[in-house]
Amino acid sequence: MRYDTVIMGGGLSGLMCGIALCKAGQRVAIVTSGQSSLHFNGGSLELLGYVDGQPVTHPLESINQLPAGHPYQKLGAERIAALAHEAALVLADAGLHTTGNANENHCRISPMGVMLPAWLTLEGYVALPMGKDCPWRRVLMVNVEGYLDFPVDFVVSGLRKQGLDVVVADVVTDELEQRRHTPSEMRATQLAKVLSTRVATEHLADAINVAAVDVDAILLPAIIGLTDDSLERLRQLVKLPLHLVATLPPSVAGTRMQAQLRHYFQMLGGTYLLGDTVTCASFNGDAVASVETEKLGDMPLRATHFVLATGSFMSKGLAANFERVYEPVMNLDVDADGSRSEWTRYDVLEPQPYMTYGVATTADFHVVKGGKPVPNVFAIGSVLSGHDAVKNHDGTGVSALTGLAVAHNILGK
Repeated sequence: MRYDTVIMGGGLSGLMCGIALCKAGQRVAIVTSGQSSLHFNGGSLELLGYVDGQPVTHPLESINQLPAGHPYQKLGAERIAALAHEAALVLADAGLHTTGNANENHCRISPMGVMLPAWLTLEGYVALPMGKDCPWRRVLMVNVEGYLDFPVDFVVSGLRKQGLDVVVADVVTDELEQRRHTPSEMRATQLAKVLSTRVATEHLADAINVAAVDVDAILLPAIIGLTDDSLERLRQLVKLPLHLVATLPPSVAGTRMQAQLRHYFQMLGGTYLLGDTVTCASFNGDAVASVETEKLGDMPLRATHFVLATGSFMSKGLAANFERVYEPVMNLDVDADGSRSEWTRYDVLEPQPYMTYGVATTADFHVVKGGKPVPNVFAIGSVLSGHDAVKNHDGTGVSALTGLAVAHNILGK
């Protein structure tokens, strides 16, 4: 099978790259094994949250403080600003409308009640001003009886640290009560399916309205709005402003983002090969001619360009044994410390060196093999070396922006 570009990996970076290429008229295939880390996303994307342990208010102004090997340094602040704007437009075109911009971070609430810097947040989710007074005086924190993937005490504690007066109310409806008999049904994505009907949404709104007394806003665990307009319907039915707070995975927001971006990619004509994995590549000189997958067997995927978007260790885009860290598909050069003793630090709270390991690339994200750039293969997203997504809080930003940047490089823009 012949394509213009084959992308290995169907997460945020792969989908952003594939969408941009399809919009330009390319024939694109994405090969993905299944769920990506996007499924764990709580409804916000981060561009750059921390530098040297300090929170970042203005991401674009802080790019120059990052080390030389960081993917953002290869892009530059001016290009990052343009790509960040483009990424927000791509999300909106996919039906994922957001608040926020690259000039100034806002705060999101993690499921553990921690305020974290964010770049873009899905509409309907909590987005608080960073370093400024909260717009509310007193809020109602809704807790669904029997729902265990939302540690409400932690969230309430985090909100109170921001100076908010928080009232907690346990609510239940007939539809939710039925699910309490089976623990596996009390997960965010399952509850979102239950609440997708108009009647179920109305019952939840009635229960919330009863509890919403003398408050300025209502906060609800993100258990609604998976694939339909139920969130918008609920917000119309409740008598006060309502915002969602991210839950522990499985995440409604992340599942929705993955599904919407995939749908948009396929609507543009892209081929999405779900449940398959690229196993090896065939070279013609220095360039890759084709790749093989587990399911297609002796039917290789041929293309002019290839993009590695396979993720880091968790997604098996990188692997390690007792001797080395390596890239398993093409055996590409990897930026990593040679000695295993240098890969980690004893204190688990310290930044871990292995978090910055990844595939070595040139300034325009061509991969390197045996010290030489591979002319038709690029790498994007968390498989790249040079940044710590936990320490810098920049994982989704790196994924989205490098995905779009490489698409432009392939198109010659």
